[in-house]
Amino acid sequence: MLTLYYAPGTCALASHLALEYSGAPYEAKRLDFKTEQQRAPEYLKINPKGRVPALATDRGVLTETPALLQYIAQSFPQAQLAPLDDAFLLAKVNEFNSYLCATVHVAHAHKGRGYRWVDEADAASQEAMKKKVPQTMAECFTLIEEKFLKGPWVLGERFSTSDLYLYTIARWLEGDGVAVKRYPKVEDHLKRMDAQPQVQKVLAAHQAG
Repeated sequence: MLTLYYAPGTCALASHLALEYSGAPYEAKRLDFKTEQQRAPEYLKINPKGRVPALATDRGVLTETPALLQYIAQSFPQAQLAPLDDAFLLAKVNEFNSYLCATVHVAHAHKGRGYRWVDEADAASQEAMKKKVPQTMAECFTLIEEKFLKGPWVLGERFSTSDLYLYTIARWLEGDGVAVKRYPKVEDHLKRMDAQPQVQKVLAAHQAG
C-alpha cells in the first residue's frame, strides 16, 4: 500500500492523479497547511523538507513531483502513463516535467513564497517578485502553448504523466493574473481533463473539508 501526503491547491495534485489513473492501491493523507501541519515533527520525520507531495513506499519515502510521477508510471506500467518502451519519448516526458518543476512552479511560487529568496523583512523585494508573476507565468505558458503542447496531449496522441502535471499547474494561471483563454490548446487541455472521472474523483477529495 502506497501512502500519499498532499495538501489542496498544491502540486501534489499531479501525483494524486497519477495514483488514481494507475489503479494502484493507495491511501491519501491530507495535510492542513493553515495549521502548518507540514512542519509538525511527525511529518518532518516523513519528509524533512516540510513540503508535499511525499509518497511512502515499502522501500522508503519519495519526494519531488517528477520523481513520484516516474515511479508511479514505472511501477504500474499497465496504466501506460509514460512511454516506457521509447527512450526518446520518455526523455521528453522528463524534460517537460522538469521544466514545470524547476521553472514554471518557481515562477508561480514568487507570488506567495517570496521569503524563500529574500528576507521576510524585505517587503519591497517580495512585492516586486509578486508583480513579476503574471509576466513570467505568461512567458512560460506561451512557450508551452507554442512549442511543448503537441495536442491533444503533451506528447500528441499519447497521454502521459505530463498531462497530469500540466493540468495541475495550468489550474493556477487565473490566480496568477493570467487569462487561460490566451492559450487555446492549454484551455482545451484543461477542459478535457476536467471531464475525466479520475480527475473529478481526486478533485472532490481535495475540495472536501
